[in-house]
Parts: sequence; structure tokens; C-alpha cells
Amino acid sequence: MRTRILGIDPGYAIVGCGVVEYDGSRFTTLDYGAITTEAGTEFTGRLAAIYDGVCQLLEMYHPQVMAIEKLYFNTNQKTAIDVAQARGVILLAARKFDVPVYEYTPLQVKQSVVGYGRAVKQQVIEMTTRILNLKKAPKPDDVADALAIAICHAHSACSQMGGVFREIAQGRL
Repeated sequence: MRTRILGIDPGYAIVGCGVVEYDGSRFTTLDYGAITTEAGTEFTGRLAAIYDGVCQLLEMYHPQVMAIEKLYFNTNQKTAIDVAQARGVILLAARKFDVPVYEYTPLQVKQSVVGYGRAVKQQVIEMTTRILNLKKAPKPDDVADALAIAICHAHSACSQMGGVFREIAQGRL
């Protein structure tokens, strides 16, 4: 069964976005890019631009699911709060379009895409480019991250379904 996934790497200056289809054995990349906001813009204006941009993607591509990175910050609290607010309007857009949201940690994404949870960013970018059979690495890095998050969801959803099928076969469900 073909599943259309919108991968999102949240931010308030750059929101990485990638739309892929996964049929259980291969990926088709439909589109990728970034929603960007200008540094000098009033913050609420930036949030509005992010919300509008995500709504446009949801309206244009009709994904069945959204996969988004869970927030993980250990240093700058101001940045964490601002990214959390941007993430909030992204989640609101998904809710408006009745698109279920799945969240993944950076460790889960790296494990799924590279096979190693402590992989460096360049390894994730290279594997994402290979898995999606792209001619060149997506830029900026936030876009590659969004595509990696979509790949992670595809791999996770399949392994979750495999687990359900095993449970049924063993008479546990």
C-alpha cells in the first residue's frame, strides 16, 4: 500500500519539508524544499508564514501522515521556546487538515536512515540522498533532515505493522 508522508524538520528561520511516497519496498520523492522566514520579521509574522506554508503543502500534496522531529535542546532555552512555537503552528496545520502526526527523535532518525544512532549529519545526508535516489544532496541541511524524518516514518510504520502481523499470526491479537 502506497503511503504519502510529509516530513518536517521544524524551525522558525528554516522549516525543512519533504514529501515522499512509500510503497513498502521503495520510495518516490515528490517534492522537497524549505519554508524560510526573514530574521527581522516580527515573530508572529514568522509563525504565520510557517503556518501558511505548511497549509499550502498539506493542501497541495494531501499526505496521509506527517512525520516531525521531536524537539531536543540542551543549551539555548530561547531558541528552544521559539522552535517549540513554530512546531506548534505546524502541528496546528496538520490538525486543521486531519493529518495524523508521528514524532521521532534525532536518534531514531539516524538509526533508521544510517543504521547507527550516533551518526553524523553528513552520513544522514548521504544515506538520505542514496535511499531516495536523488542526483544531489538536498540543501539546506534542514531539507535533508525533513526527508530523513519521512524515511524514518516509512521504516518505522512498516516495522510496526510487521509487529502487528506477527502478533496476529501468533494468536495474540
